[in-house]
Amino acid sequence: MSGIGSIMEAGVPSARSRALAVLRVRSRALAVVLLPAALAVVLVAARTTGRLAGEPWGTVTLVVCVVAVLVLLVGGVFAAVVLRASPAVTPTVPLSEAAAPDLYRLVRDLADRMDVPPPSAIALTPDCDSWLEDRAHAAHRRGAMAGGPQSAPGAAPVLVIGSPFLWWMRVAELRAVLAPVVAGTGPSAHPDIADARGFVRGLDAAVDVGSRRGLGWIAAPARLLLRLCRTDAAEMERGVAAAASDRAQGVDYGLRIVAQEQVGLAYAGWDRLLTRVALPAWRMGRWPAHLDAGVVSALTELSRRDRLAEGFTSRLGERPACDLLEQPGVIDEATSLLAARLFHGGPAEAGPDWSPVEWAAYPEEVVDRKWRTEAARLHTALDALAGPAGLAGPTGAAGSSGAAGSASPAGAGTTAPAASVAPATAPVPATAPAAAAGAAAGSPAPSGPSGVAGPATIEASDAAPRAVDGFAGPTLERVLGCLTGASGEGALGEALAGRLSADLAREERAAGTADGAGKARGADAVPLFPLQSPRSGRDLLADHVTAMVCCAAVDSAGAAPGMDWLDGPVLLVGGDRRADLAPRVLCLVEDGDPEPLREWLSALGVRTEKPVRLV
Repeated sequence: MSGIGSIMEAGVPSARSRALAVLRVRSRALAVVLLPAALAVVLVAARTTGRLAGEPWGTVTLVVCVVAVLVLLVGGVFAAVVLRASPAVTPTVPLSEAAAPDLYRLVRDLADRMDVPPPSAIALTPDCDSWLEDRAHAAHRRGAMAGGPQSAPGAAPVLVIGSPFLWWMRVAELRAVLAPVVAGTGPSAHPDIADARGFVRGLDAAVDVGSRRGLGWIAAPARLLLRLCRTDAAEMERGVAAAASDRAQGVDYGLRIVAQEQVGLAYAGWDRLLTRVALPAWRMGRWPAHLDAGVVSALTELSRRDRLAEGFTSRLGERPACDLLEQPGVIDEATSLLAARLFHGGPAEAGPDWSPVEWAAYPEEVVDRKWRTEAARLHTALDALAGPAGLAGPTGAAGSSGAAGSASPAGAGTTAPAASVAPATAPVPATAPAAAAGAAAGSPAPSGPSGVAGPATIEASDAAPRAVDGFAGPTLERVLGCLTGASGEGALGEALAGRLSADLAREERAAGTADGAGKARGADAVPLFPLQSPRSGRDLLADHVTAMVCCAAVDSAGAAPGMDWLDGPVLLVGGDRRADLAPRVLCLVEDGDPEPLREWLSALGVRTEKPVRLV
């Protein structure tokens, strides 16, 4: 095969020698298993011919035979597990040739130009990476992948492409980036390298099998063999990568250098989109249905803000790689759902408590609901701390007024009457579905196949119903009064931060228990790559106070929830983003000084004594 010939290119003789070193580890393990049996055969033959007559040779022969049988039995079971255990397979969205004939044609043309076997299939992953994945293992044919060309014995690897590349990159750039990846099918076809890879994958799968009841002893020898061949296996893969890169030198090499810049930019935009925009929606039980289209708007906005990215937007006039798909919107929705499962652990299918959300409806159905849920959680925590078993505020006002809150400090210019603060409404769980019905009918701004970027900020089309005077509910004045001067160790602010951390952890555990009921947890347990990093109690308190301020601004000052492609939920006043709120909230939470925030609220016209509407 022509692809096998690539084994003699630069860097690959070492790959083949490393593959043989891995196979020698397997041969030595087999020799260790057969050694007692060989010794037993020698002893039995010697006893039969009379060369070892008398005692203690009879007892020795019997003991050696028993040991040989036991070692062969254990070795046979271990070998069967290594051969039959299913190696881990990356969760992907399969892409049939009927769904992307132009993409398959592009990949086959690349393979023909480099004289290597074409990949057996193409799949998409919601990540900024591309690789080849072998799915021809017998366990895959017995499993859910049976019937596909990629599961046939001796089939070429599957080409896995990062879905953000298809939407952000142009066709020529995608071709240049995929060339060295497709070139890897040549070394993969070499029998020694394929055999060595199969042995390493089998050992890795055997380690996972060792976690099952009754097979725990399997993991120890599998880990030992993996340690023995770890270095050679890593060097083998480096040699294969060097061979693939060398073979792809003649295919769009100059353009590949430019395209690699787009890879780094796509990774930065994808990370911001997931952590700042998608994660808040996932926590609310909603998943953005067009993440790949959204990354185009995020990267376009990044190129506007970053002078180093100037000129990148001029590429948008060229043909995007997503035009190689027949139905880019359907594929985008499938990869977006998979991204929510991999990075957040959401359900594999949409349902009443796990529904998609369009970008146009995001401010109203995600941002506004997020703020009001957090505001409700904040006031529930205040109710718990202000009760008979709770803590008194630093000035004693919180303890004397109970659930009614506390008065504003002197000089603030506004005093909230104690009777105006009603007990807070209990928060709705984070997985509750949004109740807005009309917003879902809006069309997504960037979901077209051409990837045309929309504006940097989306404003909610329908403002939330305004609360009327006298509406019973929690007020912002209560929060300001409780946190004023409450920055010391053991003060109310510290207790409130701890209470919020405990309440949020309890809600997440309850949601995780409900989602995981009756589901097996194995090698494909999700989330595989959780995005949420641990947050301190002070950070949670600052987030909840910010949410309360935004709710008050929306209800009493005509502000609106919005979405920024790079920063996620934002507050819009007169259609413009207000980015000066965070330092004033931190001044209140960390220093107990409400004056900067009160001045900001006064300039905006926010009525702190007016109850806000919660979920």
